[in-house]
Amino acid sequence: LKKVCRHVPAGAPVLCTSKGIEVKTLKLMAEILPETLGRERAYAFLSGPSFAKEIALGMATAVVVASEDARLARDISRLVSSDTFRVFTSRDVVGLEVGGAVKNVIALAAGMCEGLDLGTNAMAALVTRGCYEMRRIGLSMGGKSETFMGLSGVGDTFGTCFGPLSRNRNLGVRLGRGERLKDILSEQDEVAEGVDTALALARLIRRSDRSYRMDLKARARRAHSRH
Repeated sequence: LKKVCRHVPAGAPVLCTSKGIEVKTLKLMAEILPETLGRERAYAFLSGPSFAKEIALGMATAVVVASEDARLARDISRLVSSDTFRVFTSRDVVGLEVGGAVKNVIALAAGMCEGLDLGTNAMAALVTRGCYEMRRIGLSMGGKSETFMGLSGVGDTFGTCFGPLSRNRNLGVRLGRGERLKDILSEQDEVAEGVDTALALARLIRRSDRSYRMDLKARARRAHSRH
């Protein structure tokens, strides 16, 4: 962003489709963009269950664009909507961003669950509790509860956890089957955002909410080993 900022016309609004937590600073894109491209412009953020291949094939898709500037959100919605691509609007930028980041981490875990052949019951429990934790994290950062029940929350999570096109889910499956992370990453041409986001998210939780039971993962691993 710092390299291209001089090419972005002054005052031009920016639509961001990147999702995640910056590894070093633990910031969301809604914080990084104004710092790098300037605060004298409006920003909008798009998220939701939207695999590029299905969009390219003209398959029905619904997403959300969030902006503190409600007019900008409506303008973008009108600009990019079509008969098969519906764009809802929201003012909850933080909620949308948290959902777009955390769902990739949940998808990694869901893929691992599948790779370990733990069954549908375990998969359903994991994704459900994952969505609960997504909401909890988002609320602590200022997001709105209803956002996590929508397309950019549970909707995007379901698509990423269960969709065969999901890079994060598929990487998790391979991890669950015993492959090493570095070997998987060395073979991939595409980015599985959940890998770096998982590490950043763990740091963010430790910093912002000390009531989290971070030890539960070890207990679950021991319980599975006994089983």
